[in-house]
Amino acid sequence: MTHKILIIIAFILVVVSCDQNRGGNDMFYADDIMEEVKMMPGVGQYTKANPSPEKPLKPEADKKKIIRDGRIGLRVTELEKAKARIDSLVKKYNAYYAGENFNNYSRESVYLLKVRIPAQAFDQFVNDTENGKVEVLYKELSSRDVTEEYIDLETRLKNKRAYLNRFKELLKQARTISEILEIEEKIRGLEEEIESTTGRLRYLSNQVDYSSLDISLSKLKDFKYKPDIRDKFSEQLKKSLSKGWYGFIDIMLFLIRLWPLWIVSLLLIYLIKTIKKRRKQL
Repeated sequence: MTHKILIIIAFILVVVSCDQNRGGNDMFYADDIMEEVKMMPGVGQYTKANPSPEKPLKPEADKKKIIRDGRIGLRVTELEKAKARIDSLVKKYNAYYAGENFNNYSRESVYLLKVRIPAQAFDQFVNDTENGKVEVLYKELSSRDVTEEYIDLETRLKNKRAYLNRFKELLKQARTISEILEIEEKIRGLEEEIESTTGRLRYLSNQVDYSSLDISLSKLKDFKYKPDIRDKFSEQLKKSLSKGWYGFIDIMLFLIRLWPLWIVSLLLIYLIKTIKKRRKQL
C-alpha cells in the first residue's frame, strides 16, 4: 500500500515540476504521464477515480490583457483651479487618487498626483487633462501586453488545483502516519503556490483594469527680491568683539598646549650658544 501511494506521489511531483517549467503546453504531457501511472499494476485502483486536470480553454483573441500607464507634466497659471479640474475628472471617470503631494518651492508650486483610471476611460481622461489653459511640458504613454503571462498563470493555477485534489484523495487512502505526513507536506506546498499564483493574477487584473497616470501640475511664481534680514550694527559689533576675544583665547591655549616644544627649543638654543662660546675661547 505504502509503495503504491509513494509511486503515485512521485509521478504527480514530476508532473508538477514539469508544470512549472513548461507553462500552458504541459497539460498534454501531464495526461500522458498519468495514463502511464494508471496502467501500472496495483496503481490504477487509486487513480481511477481522479480525472486528468481539465485542459484550459484558450482565451478569446479580443480579451487581451494590456497594462496602460503614463506621465504628463502641465504648467498652469491658476494652480488651485487646475487641481479642482483634475478632481472633477477623477470623479467623472470613476477614477481615484493613489497618491497626492504638494510642494511649495521658492520658484514654483507643484502638485504631484498619481491617478488610477478605469482602462476603458484612460485615453479620454488624458485628452481632457490637456484641454484648457495649460502648457504641456511632457507626455509619455506606454502599453504592456501581459496576456501570455496571465494565461500561463491561469494554466498553472488550474493544474495546481487539480494536483491538490489528487493529493487530498490520496490523503483519504493513506494508512500510515508517514504517508499522512508526507502527503500533508505536499498539500501545504501546493496551497502556498496556489496562494502566490492567485495573488499575482489579482495584481495583474488590477493593473489591467485600472491604468496609472502620474500628473505634475506646476505654476511658476513671480520673482520678487527679498533682502536678507540682518542684525543691527550694535549687535553685529558685539558679536565681532566676542568672536575676536574667543579667537585670542583659542590662540593662547593652543600656544600653551605646545609647551614641550618650547622647552626643547630653549634647550637647543642654550646648547648652540654654549658650543659657539667654547669655540671662541679656543
